[in-house]
Amino acid sequence: MSVNAPTRSSITITKEDFDQEVTIRGWVQDVRNLGGILFVILRDRYGVLQIAVPKKKVPPELFEALTTIPRESVVCVAGIVKESKQAKMGFEIVPKSMEVLSKAASPLPLGVVDKVGVEVETRFNNRFMDLRKAETRAVFEIKSLVLDLIDESLEKEGFVEVFTPKIVASGAEGGASLFEIKYFDKPAYLAQSPQLYKQILMSTGLDRVYEIGPAFRAEPSDTIRHVSEFISFDGEMAFISSQRDVMDVIERCMIEVIKGVSERGSKQLETIGAQIVVPRSPFPVLTYSDAVDVLISEGRMMKEGDDLGTEDEKALGEVMKSRGSDMYWIIEYSESSKPFYIMEKEGTPFSHSFDLDFAGQEIASGGQREHRYDALTNRMEKKGLDASSFRFYLDAFMYGMPPHGGWGLGVERFVQKMLGLPNIREAILFPRDRNRLAP
Repeated sequence: MSVNAPTRSSITITKEDFDQEVTIRGWVQDVRNLGGILFVILRDRYGVLQIAVPKKKVPPELFEALTTIPRESVVCVAGIVKESKQAKMGFEIVPKSMEVLSKAASPLPLGVVDKVGVEVETRFNNRFMDLRKAETRAVFEIKSLVLDLIDESLEKEGFVEVFTPKIVASGAEGGASLFEIKYFDKPAYLAQSPQLYKQILMSTGLDRVYEIGPAFRAEPSDTIRHVSEFISFDGEMAFISSQRDVMDVIERCMIEVIKGVSERGSKQLETIGAQIVVPRSPFPVLTYSDAVDVLISEGRMMKEGDDLGTEDEKALGEVMKSRGSDMYWIIEYSESSKPFYIMEKEGTPFSHSFDLDFAGQEIASGGQREHRYDALTNRMEKKGLDASSFRFYLDAFMYGMPPHGGWGLGVERFVQKMLGLPNIREAILFPRDRNRLAP
């Protein structure tokens, strides 16, 4: 047989193909030998189909080859589609010929359809095999859909997609949590975010930009929500009246994305076993002080000025859930807790800042930026930063910078919370943390 014959997938075979010859390719998921007949379950990206091999109706060498082929081998099968009320898909294929494209070694590092539990480290060490599981693969099909929906939403809002450097001379938030690298004969860093560059673009006339790309944080955290490399969805918009303009764009985007996933990702959601609810708009808004008061009333030992830690966020999420909201804003954080580029709220210790929390976890952060050159350099001095190290950034503020604001949203955190995944690493093909650098 020729492996160059047109290939059909399991999802495209219909009643019109009954009694017709087709060629299919995929992985051997299981082989059941009942003596007089052999059943091979073949899997491709879209599902599984059954190959029925009557011992008396096929060449002996073909029957023998299918009997002994290891699970997860890759094969190309040509055969006739036959209606079958016993087969799950309503048909089966009686093979005429088969070619083994790649024989799998045995034993397998982990099972694909076995019900036996596997340690998470074993799964990540053998990610190529783990991703053959439909429920694992469905997460990344959903993630791809999320990125498509973000593009669609931002295009409607008049945004231009941009791509900024990931090798940078300085960090967006100073020297903390940066991966230092050698860049020819100079020190450089992996970018924490596109923050400084997207702000520079606000002075160019590209007044609404967004970027979806990798970001790096050298934080030695071993949690279910932190990794060293992640995909960040960042946006910046000029000529705003307040940070509410920014929040409205994100809110519309989140609603459109979740609604789109519920409508266009129903098959994958069913495979994962996830149920999602489109949030109601407008999202509730709490000030940071409001959030602290709520947490104190819930018995959390904290006071004004404390960071909202992981357990605090979870507790607040439970309260907001009981009020009917899984997505909600927290605004007006202390200016001292925010980076230098966030605008202070004049006459108060607070800032024009916000977080978007989803089911008890922060997924996005942003606010109105300080666009006034003198005020910005004063903020930098206040934060102990050397303005001369940020000359490339500050120059854009000297020659006409409009009021602007923006956000950064962790795509994997969003996917994790939307799908109810136990760990952010489940939403990353090949996760990177302080213990994992391969595969």
